[in-house]
Amino acid sequence: MIKHTTKPPLNLVNAIIFLGFPIAALILVPLWGFYNGYDAFQWLWALAFLYLNGLSITGGYHRLWAHKAYEASPALKWFFAFWGAGALQNSILVWASDHRRHHRHVDENERDPYSAGRGLWYSHIGWMLREYSADAPDFSNAKDLLRDPVVNWQQKHYVPLALFMNLGLPLMLGLWHGDVIGTLLLVGLLRLVVNHHVTFFINSLAHYWGSQPYTESNSARDNGLLAFLTYGEGYHNYHHMFQTDYRNGIRWWQWDPTKWMIALCQHLGLASDLSRVSDFKIQRAILDTAFERARHKLDASQDNDSLRDMLEREYQLFTNSINEWTALQAERYERTKEQLSDALEEGKQHLQEKWENAALLSKLKTLEYSLKMQRKRINLLIEQVNFHHAQMA
Repeated sequence: MIKHTTKPPLNLVNAIIFLGFPIAALILVPLWGFYNGYDAFQWLWALAFLYLNGLSITGGYHRLWAHKAYEASPALKWFFAFWGAGALQNSILVWASDHRRHHRHVDENERDPYSAGRGLWYSHIGWMLREYSADAPDFSNAKDLLRDPVVNWQQKHYVPLALFMNLGLPLMLGLWHGDVIGTLLLVGLLRLVVNHHVTFFINSLAHYWGSQPYTESNSARDNGLLAFLTYGEGYHNYHHMFQTDYRNGIRWWQWDPTKWMIALCQHLGLASDLSRVSDFKIQRAILDTAFERARHKLDASQDNDSLRDMLEREYQLFTNSINEWTALQAERYERTKEQLSDALEEGKQHLQEKWENAALLSKLKTLEYSLKMQRKRINLLIEQVNFHHAQMA
């Protein structure tokens, strides 16, 4: 018996945008450049539009609205709403709702809208080319966004707004500059195609290529090259572990212009309540993953009882640190409540409370440092296991 499978119907508008526009850019942009050329004005404006669109997606659509990693002023929200529409990746409401489903059901092929488990092409743009059931509108996970006036306004006026940002603005630039066609091709078409695909790299390549230092529970990976191309979004393994952190690149040297933009907005009074995961939780995630890897390696080897005993001793120390940290955090919470209730009292009692708080914070910092040192010991242990494997081979 032959089993027939019917593909979902083609989404014609999306097919034109995500297939037709790249083909047009590949043909028309080089042709116009060969016969007429482009100047610095057009290239600089194309780069400016690219970053304004990209940072509005990463800092606005993604970290602000999808994950609520910080609070933004109305002025900043309106800025993101306009330039995010210029990225032509759907409205805030649709984008954020889809992304929340992706995080909740990551790698579940029937529930994750752009599941990496369905292949690189599907997770990159294939999921948008047909009317898949996982793509059906469902805003039950975005009730907070439905109460946001900026989100609702953009949802209502998305099509004319997107047309103005992608056609109207480049057209006006071209008229001002004296080269309408060249400006439309660079600032309008090429910029849009590049912006689309660097964003889509996070859905596709960032689930296939890179490292997994924080968790192996899903396919997300950290990749420095992708972070450079995607305004900092390439540290995707960290993001899937700590999605409410306003940062993706947590080290000072990691390329994350979205994080720097949000921090600058806070300094200017445009952003507040930036969510930041504690260093202890980050070290804990790294060690959890390292222990799992070490156990898998030891389980696959023989005559490694001494290394296995070392690993278990380290794990017991790790468990003790976690328990102590939890107790200290509970004590800190209770002390904060007491201080709030006694906020009007001053003098010696206030001095005593400050001393106790300082001592508590010192203990927490010591625990964080102990996890960092333990992480180094686990890495040495894994090196020993790898050396043992090499000798056995």
